[in-house]
This record gives sequence, structure tokens and C-alpha cells, in this order.
Amino acid sequence: MKPGKPATLAEAGSARAKVAVLISGSGTNMAALLYASRASDCPFEIALVASNNPAAGGLALAQAEDVRTFALSHKGMDRAAHDAAMDAAIRATGAQYVALAGYMRILTPEFVAGWEGRMVNIHPSLLPKYPGLHTHDRALAAGDSHGGCSVHLVTAELDAGPLLGLTAVAIIPGDDADTLAARVLIAEHQLYGRCLAALVSAEVSPEKLIAEVRLRALALPQADEVTSHGMPCFGIIKGKKFAYVSNDHHGDGKVALLVKVSGLDEQAQLIESDPARYYRPAYFGDGWIGIRLDLGDPDWDAVAEWLARSWRAIAPRKLTGLIDAADNF
Repeated sequence: MKPGKPATLAEAGSARAKVAVLISGSGTNMAALLYASRASDCPFEIALVASNNPAAGGLALAQAEDVRTFALSHKGMDRAAHDAAMDAAIRATGAQYVALAGYMRILTPEFVAGWEGRMVNIHPSLLPKYPGLHTHDRALAAGDSHGGCSVHLVTAELDAGPLLGLTAVAIIPGDDADTLAARVLIAEHQLYGRCLAALVSAEVSPEKLIAEVRLRALALPQADEVTSHGMPCFGIIKGKKFAYVSNDHHGDGKVALLVKVSGLDEQAQLIESDPARYYRPAYFGDGWIGIRLDLGDPDWDAVAEWLARSWRAIAPRKLTGLIDAADNF
């Protein structure tokens, strides 16, 4: 894992994505995520509930449910310093995602950038309608037929990140902002967990993982792709193969990159160093290593380095010589 990046999952097989939830008050959406996470098939778990308000009611609920908590008042603190402290507390739990659930603080661009693509928020309107506050009053004043809620990725621009899901809620004659808000809150509790589950599942979908490997493998000189033994296979055009992507091969339940290593000693050393991630791929022998890609957030820079090393191991000298010459400039 690289410094400053969200942690990867450490457990094989049934590992679930770790989520930190930030709250400022009662934390009803946090509670909805927490109880959704208790389902056996939920792909995420709540690793931390954190707040800028030590008196937030949601903290007591999280503690009662044996969820780790962290509280740090923002009063008297520089915004950047407060965000840095919150970020450190989140990363200390190994969390890979952040879910905002009534967190009433504008986050610094640095905090947002550190969780790009991995921080979500729920908003009580049908975005892009009515970003910001007083959403129900604005929907009623506009004569809308529906209010609703949206889940989106967090970006530096308020309530403007890519949408992950929406639920429309009918406005009933006689509604005021409070009655509409109460029904929208029910929809929020249903929508948030579904969207978060879909997001974390997509990160480890075989299609996404294979696409990421393909992007890096085909960037290597004279690399091509074929299908071999039912797996995407990368090699030198009309030459040897340097990488495979195994997707539940022989029913092993793994999505993994298979690349060349120097031999049995290196293979054994890697497996001993991290047996959850590295394994000896069946039928490939001592010159190959399997590297799990489905344990969380892969280090794609490291994957690119493995691919380049494996490519170099089988590439003809005329190709590696050209690469070496280019590297010297």
C-alpha cells in the first residue's frame, strides 16, 4: 500500500470493504448503513463513525453497536488541521471509503482529493435540482410533483459529483417541508446502502479488474491479447506470453494476475510475505506467481511494474535493448 492511499483489504475470500461514516448529529443515515452492513451478503462494513461534534447522538448509537468512534470538535481549529486529523483517524482504521451522513462541514479540497472516487454523500433532493440547503422548501415553492434524494460521489464542487442513484418521493397536497422531509428520509435510508454496496462491488468486479490489467499490459511494446485456457492472456506478438488474468479459474473464486517470477525461491518468499494476496497458480509451475486483484483497492502502479518485469523476462533482446536505450535518455 502506498502512503496516502486508502488501505487494501487484507482478508481473502469473504473480505468486505471498510467504510468510515462521518456525522454531525443523530446519524439516522449512518444507522441505516450500519444495519444494512449486518446482512450476510453486504459487501461493506462500518469501520468507524466519526464526528466533528462530540455530543452527536449517532456516536452513542455506534458505540452501543460496538462500532469504533472518533470525535474531534472543529471549534477553535483551523479547517485544514481539523480535516487532517479526521483523515488520519479514518486511515488508521484501514477504511477504503468514506460516507458522509449529515456531516455539516465543508471539506477542504485536499481532503476531497485524497478520497477521490471513494467518498459518497446523500442529499435530500433530485440532483442536479436544489444543491445546498432548504431543498424541501425549494421543491414546494417551485410546485414540483416530487421531491426525493440522491447519492453522489463527492467532488470539490458542492453536491455536483457523479450521481450513483436517485429516488423520487411524491409531494402530497398539504405537504410542508417537515412532512416531505420525513418521507424523503425513509427513501434515503433505502437508497444509501444500495448505492454504497454497488460502488464497492464495482471496484472488484472481474470486468473492471481485467480492463485495468489490459490497459497496462497492452501499453507494453508489441504486446497483444489472446484467450488462452479461458483466460485473457498477454504476450509479445507472435511470441511468448507474459501475463494472464485468472477469473474463477477451475472454480477457485479468485480474480488474479499471473506473471512470471525468477523461480521457486521468489515464489515462496512472496507467498510467505502475504499469503492472502500471493499464491502458486495451479498448472503454471514455479516460474509464475498469482497476485489477487479482488481483495480491495489494487496498487495499479505495482501491477504495471509486475507486468513490465514479466514482459521483460520473455521479450526478445532487440525489444529490451530499445527500451534500455530509451531509458538512458
